[in-house]
Amino acid sequence: MTKNILVTGGAGYIGSHTVVELIQHGFNPIVLDNFSNSRPSVIDSLEEITQQKIISVTGDCRDAAVYDLIFSKYKIDAVIHFAADKAVGESVQNPLKYFDNNLNGLMVLLAAMERHDVKHLVFSSSCTVYGNPDNVYVDENSPLKSPESPYGFTKLVGEQMLDNMVRHGKKMRVVLLRYFNPIGAHPSALIGERPQGIPNNLLPYITQTALGIRAELSVFGNDYDTIDGTCVRDYIHVCDVADAHVSALTLLSASPDSCIEAINIGTGKGTSVLEIIRIFERETGVSLNWKFAPRREGDVPEIYAKADKALHTLNWKATYSVSDAVKHAWEWEKKTQN
Repeated sequence: MTKNILVTGGAGYIGSHTVVELIQHGFNPIVLDNFSNSRPSVIDSLEEITQQKIISVTGDCRDAAVYDLIFSKYKIDAVIHFAADKAVGESVQNPLKYFDNNLNGLMVLLAAMERHDVKHLVFSSSCTVYGNPDNVYVDENSPLKSPESPYGFTKLVGEQMLDNMVRHGKKMRVVLLRYFNPIGAHPSALIGERPQGIPNNLLPYITQTALGIRAELSVFGNDYDTIDGTCVRDYIHVCDVADAHVSALTLLSASPDSCIEAINIGTGKGTSVLEIIRIFERETGVSLNWKFAPRREGDVPEIYAKADKALHTLNWKATYSVSDAVKHAWEWEKKTQN
């Protein structure tokens, strides 16, 4: 029997790619999104890619009535919870927005799941829970340090909320997927990263600068203790991240009645900001207009994943390269501007 999966934030960047993977693996996703950082047209694109009608509900993740409507109308077998604000810089400027949307939204969802006896949850977490790590190569047993931003704080507290529920008797099966840095777009160029307003993430700012939409790319900091003085991240193709969610659902189905697992989703390789710029210029033949700028508050100098647990527990590993992701992001950006 086809399983119904509620995907909160399912029209967003990672959510939309996960909807495609779910359908390709025989699941039936139900999308909940308020389109605050996405567009309704994403649903049309999803239908074009999958050749399937997408069930989409417009609503806010903090609205209990919307959850009651969805859980009453559809037999929901599991929830993948993406819906959250996710820009490090913005969270530093407006932490209350992040506390409200990310933490309150999770609490409202959990209460709805309890009311409707839904026990399987995949939680969209982040490598920001490791803070500024002592060892830049982190695994799931690395210390969870004080995050460098309010965004990271909300992900850490979200994990702690879920851990407390499981440890204190709630019969839930939870997987915490700690993403590193998703980039790229679907190979069809029908969906990709298209934030409202000025991009907060590196690659869409690069592609928009290359097309002249943005006048100049700022590289925040050139004096970090890294390979070239710029921040180093574990960049992973968004389709690989999406695929990890399908594997996580399979793990939940085979898990004990009450469990919680944290799993890193990354490639295990670090790439600096300057290296991303060089890869983009090499793969596209386009020269970027960029400059160094002061460090940005909330940025960790260097972090990348030890992803052995994902391989062992999910039978998952990244299959796309950074070059693949850059090329797919460029094709997506060009298409969206046509």
